Amino acid sequence: MTVNPGIQFFLDKLAELPKVPMEMIPAQVYREKSKEMMEFPQEAPEEVRQVENRVLNLEGRDIPVRVYTPAGEEQATYPGLVYYHGGGWVIGDLDSHDPICRLLANRANCVVVSVDYRLAPENKFPAAVEDAYDSLVYVSAHAEEFKIDPNRIAVGGDSAGGNLATVACIIAKEKQTPSVIHQLLLYPATGRKEEYPSLLENGEGYFLTMEMMNWFSKHYFNDESDYQHPHASPIFYPDLSGLPPATILTAQYDPLRDEGKAYADELEAQGVEVTFKNYEDLIHGFANFIGFVPAAKEAMEEVAGYLRDRFEAVVK
Repeated sequence: MTVNPGIQFFLDKLAELPKVPMEMIPAQVYREKSKEMMEFPQEAPEEVRQVENRVLNLEGRDIPVRVYTPAGEEQATYPGLVYYHGGGWVIGDLDSHDPICRLLANRANCVVVSVDYRLAPENKFPAAVEDAYDSLVYVSAHAEEFKIDPNRIAVGGDSAGGNLATVACIIAKEKQTPSVIHQLLLYPATGRKEEYPSLLENGEGYFLTMEMMNWFSKHYFNDESDYQHPHASPIFYPDLSGLPPATILTAQYDPLRDEGKAYADELEAQGVEVTFKNYEDLIHGFANFIGFVPAAKEAMEEVAGYLRDRFEAVVK
């Protein structure tokens, strides 16, 4: 199957832009550049019942979050999803993933708390990990403030955010708190024990490139030894048993495709329930294309359906 036509149109437009070596681009400049890439006509984000910007007062720092309450009949409490945006731990923010969080809130009928964790290189590993876990702890401890059922809290994220979501689960296992019922991982960066075929097949020409991945790693990690730390690359965690059930989604034309599948296989081998799906005509970052690629929106609606089913299963 070939790349979805809507995504191919985006890739063609991207290819027309002037090329500058990534090593010459400062992080702040690339943050602005990444916003410009997505500035073209697309559907308006979904309406939800309420959007609230808040600040979590964590130890030694304040972390902004955006809280989404789903549309529809108001409930006393909702399931909760703590969500971490993608962007290689260097780019991305609450605005870049606003449409995604709106869709997930409505389709999964849950309160979504989107976390604006500290970015590298200003804050290198493990700052983002600490923010991810501590934000999860805060939301769980203050669930009533967010109208969240503390017994139905999931974590989720895309790409680097998927990495943070599953690492937050690992730390929750280590510390035995808080309780997480599910992890929703969209094309997650989970580390690799070998050079997977998808790196060669998709390392150029499909939005996320090997050059970009190396640039992100250089900015996020302090040195090469960080890469194999299990809180940076969860594939190296020695005992994944007991982690929450996982939904892991990958894209065929994504250099991270095979490491997402390898992590799903590793979880399953260690007794963790896994729902896995590879979207055959999509690329890395497809969740950010829901406003102009119908197939991407359909995929995300399916993703939200998986999460809603998990929330409803807990009630039963």
